Amino acid sequence: MNPDFYKIVKHYEDCFEKYGDSHLGVDWPKYEDVDKRYNVMVDLIRLDVPSSLEATLLDFGCGTAQLYSYILDNGVSNIKYSGLDISEKFVNHCRSKFQQNEFFLCDILDDNCQLPLFDYWVMNGVFTEKRELTFDEMWDYFKKMVIKAFSLTKRGIAFNLMSKNVDWEREDLFHVSLDQLSAFLCEEVSRDFIIRNDYGLYEYTTYLYKK
Repeated sequence: MNPDFYKIVKHYEDCFEKYGDSHLGVDWPKYEDVDKRYNVMVDLIRLDVPSSLEATLLDFGCGTAQLYSYILDNGVSNIKYSGLDISEKFVNHCRSKFQQNEFFLCDILDDNCQLPLFDYWVMNGVFTEKRELTFDEMWDYFKKMVIKAFSLTKRGIAFNLMSKNVDWEREDLFHVSLDQLSAFLCEEVSRDFIIRNDYGLYEYTTYLYKK
């Protein structure tokens, strides 16, 4: 893996050290936008199975497991939550915070990473920042991660990316055009996907389902 990726991990750990278990601690700038993202991520499951059926969910890049707090606060009772992060600091914090849940410390591109199968994976904020990586380096990493994640899920995955339909693009963020994304998904992963661009942020979320 490109060592610059670990600079991204270090960036999030620095945010956590500075701001603690908060939206700023996982580098979301606006508190009022956080629940919008969590709601859209949970919709991956709501759109696919009735609320009477339980689904297993892996929160990939879980940070401080704030998604699980959202699930609890909003009474979503049919999701069995687990988390995964590549940062030992985040995983240790989550294990202390939510002892009833399972949290994995793992790099899914490492052949030694062994995970159980989950119905769904959500990858919230995992691909929105590229930091020092070039676009091509981040694009290559993103494709490998999506292909791997989709192969390890039973029903589907969700991920968000920064939109290119903005007034200006930040150099440290990962802006991907819809045309480039859809071409990749159709050619290398699946044609069965939904793109959500309806929640008022300068990003979009993709649901990728298995038939």
